[in-house]
Amino acid sequence: MTSESKQRALITGASSGIGRATAIALAQAGIDLALVARTPDKLQALQQELAELPVAVKYYSIDLSQVDTLAANLASLLADFGDVNILVNNAGMGYTGTLADMPLADWQTLINLNLTSVLLAMQAVVPGMRAQGQGTIINVASIAAHNAFPNWGAYSASKAGLITLGRILGVEESEHGIRVMTVSPGAVNTPLWDTETVQADFERSQMLTPAIVAQSILHAVQLPNSAVIDEITLMPSGGAL
Repeated sequence: MTSESKQRALITGASSGIGRATAIALAQAGIDLALVARTPDKLQALQQELAELPVAVKYYSIDLSQVDTLAANLASLLADFGDVNILVNNAGMGYTGTLADMPLADWQTLINLNLTSVLLAMQAVVPGMRAQGQGTIINVASIAAHNAFPNWGAYSASKAGLITLGRILGVEESEHGIRVMTVSPGAVNTPLWDTETVQADFERSQMLTPAIVAQSILHAVQLPNSAVIDEITLMPSGGAL
């Protein structure tokens, strides 16, 4: 059983962007880490970067979009690392294109990663959190969940679903001391903008940095157990791009 004096976190999408910055911020705060992403070389490099800090860091190469095997993979991870009292659901993909023309296969891929994998990750950690009598789950959503941005409909729907999913789990598990919070940033300068599924031309220098979002996640994690933030909306000072 994890004691309150030593926090242990599982971070998905930890190899780059917000996930990587969050891993650094939490490790600097003395929190042990289980890092999950598809790319083991990047995870290993991050583990080595954090080696000088007095925390335990292990990494696990798991493709979160493979939802048929995800529950078993997460169970194996927790059997190896041990129960966690913090879960940061950060992994996700961007997608641009009109809803009328979106192929069903693309829709299913996006929903599997952005929404279904989050459900499975929460299901994996909840039993351990219940046993500890406390736990914190942070879901990384987006302002797109609240806005009708043309060509971002599928992505927006997945993030809106993520917010509702977290709110309901938070109500259902509050009696067990488990709190669920959402961080919804505006545009963040991450590798998402370089992926094949995103076609957008924004001024990235005006975006939030991953480190800024990571500090908000750390703040939420460090709140006393008696406090909960329903949703943090974090915007670039210049507004939506």
